[in-house]
Amino acid sequence: MKVTFLGTGTSQGVPVIACECEVCKSENIKDQRLRSSVMIETHGNTLVIDAGPDFRAQMLRAKVKHLDAVILTHAHKDHIAGLDDVRAFNYIQKKAIDVYSREDVQTAIKNEFSYAFAVYKYPGVPEINLKTVENKEFEINNIKITPIEVKHMELKIFGYRIGNFTYITDCNYISDEEFEKIKGSEVVVINALRKKKHVSHFTLDEAVAVLERLKPKKAYLTHISHMMGLHEETEKELPSYIQLAYDGLTIDI
Repeated sequence: MKVTFLGTGTSQGVPVIACECEVCKSENIKDQRLRSSVMIETHGNTLVIDAGPDFRAQMLRAKVKHLDAVILTHAHKDHIAGLDDVRAFNYIQKKAIDVYSREDVQTAIKNEFSYAFAVYKYPGVPEINLKTVENKEFEINNIKITPIEVKHMELKIFGYRIGNFTYITDCNYISDEEFEKIKGSEVVVINALRKKKHVSHFTLDEAVAVLERLKPKKAYLTHISHMMGLHEETEKELPSYIQLAYDGLTIDI
């Protein structure tokens, strides 16, 4: 299984265009992040988790030529706003794209992209098949996927485990029951927004504490704001098995 980080950033904080901090002015490409998303290639399938506003740019940058499905964690705009651009894959593949999510996320999608679900559709609108995900294992083309229900403040959202890989973003609470589903993962990706306390995201220290409980072979931090500090400096603070993810990073599992 190959995992590519399409984006490792967030909409949280001051817009980059107005920010004069060292991160936003950094020329290190590891400090230049699009909104968080990850691509998983396994058994001849290409799956993408989350399709935020940067979805089109991410697909072009990664030279993605085929897409089997999109899996969504939750309905916030920085995770669903790019769904309109699945239309390019509709055109190439001559079929609708399956989009997997909770029912509340489907409601948001139907509201945000109502033209895609109209009785009489304008030619060329995105073609989307909504597939409901509940808190139980499901399959996409014989690939087993286990949802991990976590909390983004009070909002229930899903992380996902595929084989020995677990991906969790926009989270600040994991129950003991859901924690058990993650155990044994060789690679864990989890969100770490910044070092200062936040109401709905893990901080750097909180994310590291979760990983210290899990003890995976390798861990990566994502959904990183510019308030975290420079990539190279922050990585020096981390245990050897944990690193900050960056856009374009590819790992084999």
